[in-house]
Amino acid sequence: MIRAESIGEVENNANIEMDKIANWARDNKIKFNEEKSKVMLLTRRKRKEQKKVAVYLNNKAIPQVQKLKYLGIIFDYKLTFRDHINYIAEKCTKLTFTLAKSAKINWGLGHKTLKTIYIGEILPLLLYGAPLWIRAMETGKYKNKVSRVQRLTL
Repeated sequence: MIRAESIGEVENNANIEMDKIANWARDNKIKFNEEKSKVMLLTRRKRKEQKKVAVYLNNKAIPQVQKLKYLGIIFDYKLTFRDHINYIAEKCTKLTFTLAKSAKINWGLGHKTLKTIYIGEILPLLLYGAPLWIRAMETGKYKNKVSRVQRLTL
């Protein structure tokens, strides 16, 4: 992460660092895939200037994105984690409804089995990466989404 005052300064610093990375990779016989690389400008500022940055790896432009998924966590350029929370809430809700279809009063999975599936599948989805995005839960609407998922499963 590079702190700078202007977009031009950000671009310049990022390209200097990318050159260092490319040189290190070449010296260590490693090749980075430019096609899979993305650049994202992280900011909480409301800038009046252009927010596009031109960053290059091996003389190829890296596309700029507003959000990206890294190690299963969806980051957005303002670090609100809105997309990540929506994603996990939706995924857990689908799993919960799937479980509900297989758990009937007279037939289907028992309570103990459902609890094991909840602890092994739904809870890890809800908690994965929580130290990164837990502050986003201070916003009421996000807290309600996750709470709704928990109420569905209990």
